[in-house]
Amino acid sequence: MSFTTDTEIVLRMATPEDSQACGAICYKAFSTLNTAHGFPCDFPHAEAAVGMLSTLFASPHFHCVVAEVGGRVVGSNCLDERSAISGVGPITVDPEVQNAGVGRRLMRAVMERAEAQGAPGVRLVQAAFHNRSLSLYTLLGFDPREPLSCVQGRTRDRSVPGCTVRAAQHRDVEACNAVSQRVHGFERRQELTEGIDQGTALVVEHEGRVTGYASHLSFFGHAVAETTRDMQALIASADSFAGPGILVPTRNHELLRWCLANGLRVVQPMTLMSMGFYQEPMGAWLPSVTF
Repeated sequence: MSFTTDTEIVLRMATPEDSQACGAICYKAFSTLNTAHGFPCDFPHAEAAVGMLSTLFASPHFHCVVAEVGGRVVGSNCLDERSAISGVGPITVDPEVQNAGVGRRLMRAVMERAEAQGAPGVRLVQAAFHNRSLSLYTLLGFDPREPLSCVQGRTRDRSVPGCTVRAAQHRDVEACNAVSQRVHGFERRQELTEGIDQGTALVVEHEGRVTGYASHLSFFGHAVAETTRDMQALIASADSFAGPGILVPTRNHELLRWCLANGLRVVQPMTLMSMGFYQEPMGAWLPSVTF
């Protein structure tokens, strides 16, 4: 595709009908990038990327935009608006038009949306081996906050003494929100509620009290807990992690060492970045790939 810096980039709202074209680009972009750096693609096949974007494009809780050049779709980006803090991604650009300003336009579009909505902060997770995206996000005002290790597998220890893990119920929401508030300074009620409705959410209890939860132990889920012990219990309860894996903050050496000693393996390095409000977490946590 012929493309120059003078070519007009048109942005518009995404529709469910865009999911096929955008999903194909999403898979192509991640596959091309990850393969070039020796890492597996975040999606097993194009249909998985299409299905994921179809869900996001149809959701009232995500603001999604599409970029076109000459009437052809060349990329997309989404803003997760399910909590007070907004999360960016996935952002993907057709490899044929990389380094031509499409990604910057897509990022500015969601940043302007977050500002218009009054979001106190915006976050994203980027592949640590992708120098271009790190440079772009830093220039746009995002600060690197936390190195992350995406880990996958099944722990040898299937439980942690003193902790009980069970399926989350709607009656647990307020207790879970209180944990999130203590750890991060904000709650993620909508994501937790969705996890409960979908049967993926878990809570961990210690001495009869909720001390942590996971919306889903997966690439797209998040978890918070009062202590590393509570987080270990959540992780140990899972037979597998959906998608590429869970995102463990690398600086939590106690948790990462426990994961590795229990047979989990590091899949790829990533970086959490933020703009605006950011409270240094006060406890154990796993971000989603959005934030």
